[in-house]
Amino acid sequence: MADKKLLSKQEIVALRAQAHGLNPVVMVGQKGLTDAVIRETDTALRAHELIKVRVFGDDRDEREQICRELCAATDAQLVQRIGKLLVLYREKPETDEAV
Repeated sequence: MADKKLLSKQEIVALRAQAHGLNPVVMVGQKGLTDAVIRETDTALRAHELIKVRVFGDDRDEREQICRELCAATDAQLVQRIGKLLVLYREKPETDEAV
């Protein structure tokens, strides 16, 4: 796996502004972080690069753990976390033909 480029402060600010009008496209429900949720997140990132994910549940530590695991499983970067909403970013590969 290639080293992923960390986002600069300016890139994060721009991505936050871009994400403002987005609706969550992935929901993490009471079953937590399942393989299906990871696949759906990966598919959404492949299609859009920048997505919102809603994590249901009232335990903040559990939501943070889900965020870390989801980012690691999908090779995405956390752009912003507000309450139960996560904004994730993963740059599209140069070519998807190798997939």
